[in-house]
Amino acid sequence: MTSLLSVQGLSVSFTTYGRTAEVLKGVSLDVPQGAQVALVGESGSGKSVTMKAIMGLLPQPPARIHAGRIMFDGRDLLTLPERERVALRGTAMSMVFQDPMSSLNPVWTIEDQLSTILKYADRRLGRDRDRRGRRARVIEVLSQVRMRDPERVAGSFPIMLSGGMRQRVLIAMALLSEPRLLIADEPGTALDVTTQAQILKLLRDLVEAQGLALLMITHNLGVVRETSNYVYVMNKGEIVEEGPTADLFAAPRQQYTRDLIAAVPRLTGRVAT
Repeated sequence: MTSLLSVQGLSVSFTTYGRTAEVLKGVSLDVPQGAQVALVGESGSGKSVTMKAIMGLLPQPPARIHAGRIMFDGRDLLTLPERERVALRGTAMSMVFQDPMSSLNPVWTIEDQLSTILKYADRRLGRDRDRRGRRARVIEVLSQVRMRDPERVAGSFPIMLSGGMRQRVLIAMALLSEPRLLIADEPGTALDVTTQAQILKLLRDLVEAQGLALLMITHNLGVVRETSNYVYVMNKGEIVEEGPTADLFAAPRQQYTRDLIAAVPRLTGRVAT
């Protein structure tokens, strides 16, 4: 299967106070079109640096990418002009962040925030959509994330919504521009287990229904079991194990992977939609 995203031998270092530390060491991973792939590891393993490098969000300096390629749909993102790379971010590639309250503006309604993002995405994609058209799209995408009474939610402020509803808004935000790749950074981490399970099921259903590629960034192998069909395990800036999810859970080769499996609870039981 052809990879939509292919990270090849990515090495990244950070220089602070005159000292340089290599934080990614030849990282390689592939996300085929329509696949659900997880990058898992404990805090400090290099997951977030990998994600930020893919999205073009690494501050340079202090970061420096000194080896590797990041191929998206046959183009090396590291050699693209900044304007083209920014255009891809939020259109062809979108992110679901883990903390809704830090990602949503508390003084704007949900409709205002989604409409503003949609307006910029339309401009990048050369679309001409008026205010009524943008509202219709906002209501449509809120319905897609199974939000009850999407019209009321659209007129609400973030503080008026529950944690699970705010997480659904972030998913809706990521889907606005109909991306091909969705990167989810620890979604639902701050939610209770039942609500988190609902959010993970929603993500899985959406990517399957729309044929999206999903890259799930997480420390929790219980989340991996629920959302991914292929796993990369990261430790100390390196990929230490990879394989189909079922195979990895059945027979992990590395002690680090076995420790991760043993350390976290699994999400089990029937999940309400």
